[in-house]
Amino acid sequence: MLRFAARRLASLLLTLVAASFLVFAVTEFSPSNVARKTLGPFALQNQVDILYEKLGLSDPLLVRYTRWAGVLLGLKADPLQDPALNLNFKDPRGDKYFGNFGYSTLYKAPVNDVIWSRLGATATLAGIAFAIIVPLSLALGVLAGMREGSALDRTISVFGIVSTSIPEFASGVFLVAIFVVVLGWLPGTSPLDPGSGWPIWSQLVLPVAVLVLYDAGYVVRMVRGSMAEVMNKGYVRTAFLKGLPMRTVVMRHALRNAMIAPFTVILLQINFLISGVVVTEMVFAYPGFGRMILDASLFGDIALIEAATLIALTIAIATQLVSDIGYALLNPQISLK
Repeated sequence: MLRFAARRLASLLLTLVAASFLVFAVTEFSPSNVARKTLGPFALQNQVDILYEKLGLSDPLLVRYTRWAGVLLGLKADPLQDPALNLNFKDPRGDKYFGNFGYSTLYKAPVNDVIWSRLGATATLAGIAFAIIVPLSLALGVLAGMREGSALDRTISVFGIVSTSIPEFASGVFLVAIFVVVLGWLPGTSPLDPGSGWPIWSQLVLPVAVLVLYDAGYVVRMVRGSMAEVMNKGYVRTAFLKGLPMRTVVMRHALRNAMIAPFTVILLQINFLISGVVVTEMVFAYPGFGRMILDASLFGDIALIEAATLIALTIAIATQLVSDIGYALLNPQISLK
């Protein structure tokens, strides 16, 4: 088991290194040079030239990537904090520490002071939505799969198709029209500000509802399809012929095998709920990770874009590792050696 996990972890870490190089290369070769993007459009050309030389932007790409990775890993001092440049880029953690993502030109602050609070806000939203999506999807999917072709199955399947087909912005506007405009029960925005006149929990209700409606339908259909397939297996029919009750057959014989395929799909929803909820965060003015990525991309804040992309990749790799191990434990046909 440990050897299997170590091999998968090593493979995924190599993937992260390769992906980080690609991210760095794409941002480096985007329009305009890094020095100009760091100083902004109103900086004097001689200031840009000095920073260009200081950062060694004329060096080969691999050399620049190694230097950037050294700053990120805390092996090299951040050149942008050099007092000789007079950039006033100061980080209270110092100029050399592990996880130094640089300075955000959009927020005029170290990236670490910006990104973790935004990630925490999205993690709160994602955690609540995930805690609702998983049990709801499992319950509805199993019920539908147990009675394939029944009225209950058709009803749940239609719910899954309809909820997944409605875009997030459309369901957001629909919920706002009902619960904000007509009923006045909830706030129309979610700035997570306790001084807005609404408690924090009320500001989370509508964004969570949009994510649950959009994401649960897809997971329900996956669980339902897997459960229906398992219920038609020979060993399940044999269990029924032996006179075992439905509950025993489902819990002891069908459920574990039915979870093999949906398990990976369920874990993949974590990636979506962390970095793919830009639309929901924009609709409700939610100060989250996805909205921050969009703002950084529109502004051209390369340090923030690189940091956010690496964090999103790390989350994806971690969930993939958990998915691989869990899939192997659920499926006895896969060797863990």
